[in-house]
Amino acid sequence: MPVPFIPKHPTITAYPKNSEALAEAEAIAAYLKEKGMDAPCGLLYDEDFRKRVKKGEFDMLITVGGDGSVLRAGHLCAPSSVPILGVNLGRLGFLIQIERNDWREYFEKLFNGEAWIENRMMLRAEHIRGGESLGSSNALNEAVVARGQTLRPVRLAASVDGRHLTSYVADGLIASTATGSTAYALAAGGPILTPELRNILLVPIAPHLSVDRAVVLSEGSSVSIIVKSENAVLSVDGQPPTPLMEDDHVDITAADVTAQFVRFGDPGYFYRNLTAHMNENSLGFPR
Repeated sequence: MPVPFIPKHPTITAYPKNSEALAEAEAIAAYLKEKGMDAPCGLLYDEDFRKRVKKGEFDMLITVGGDGSVLRAGHLCAPSSVPILGVNLGRLGFLIQIERNDWREYFEKLFNGEAWIENRMMLRAEHIRGGESLGSSNALNEAVVARGQTLRPVRLAASVDGRHLTSYVADGLIASTATGSTAYALAAGGPILTPELRNILLVPIAPHLSVDRAVVLSEGSSVSIIVKSENAVLSVDGQPPTPLMEDDHVDITAADVTAQFVRFGDPGYFYRNLTAHMNENSLGFPR
């Protein structure tokens, strides 16, 4: 059984452009205060708040919003090993177990010792040009090398652990975590991986006369994506793209930090959550 987790110094954040999320965050803060717990609210992009999280002042971050808010929280919290508890105000919430009307029930479970911590692998994507690093970023979902604003596909080569795997002519190539397998990789036709897996998933986007199947790499493997044309960009977890030049490399490995999430019930929650979302889509809901 997972080790029970009971926080003592939580903090709360919400998507600043969503008034409903801000109001819900304030309601959570008031609830925690009634329980004798001071949980300050902060904004993810506030530098003072970010410094406090990075310094380890809090032992849990409650984020109110959708999966995008959880992604941003994951980037902030992973280096400091601060667990994240998501309350869903978005549409799908693949990363979130608690819906907005249920958080009081789950918070009772939390303080009764019924929660546990789930660790999820992140990726490190490093941009290499001429043998020199131009920067690196961590990804909870995926790193994508894709065509830029032109309609022409890009030519890419992929090598795994230093050995050539294959070449692609496609709109792009996704290198995904198990977490990201229910995001862009799923939309591109990739398989769904269970969250505890530490494998890199490669999924081509609209391949043209080239390999059209996803590849799941062995745990511990790394991949290098080599750009063979001029109109390519790199985007990590949907962040603004970085232009790439021909012969640039994007080297992708498991990151040395892990995103932590507060979970409830048995690990089978993932399949129940997944089934609920798939059933919604089958009824015509937009992805």
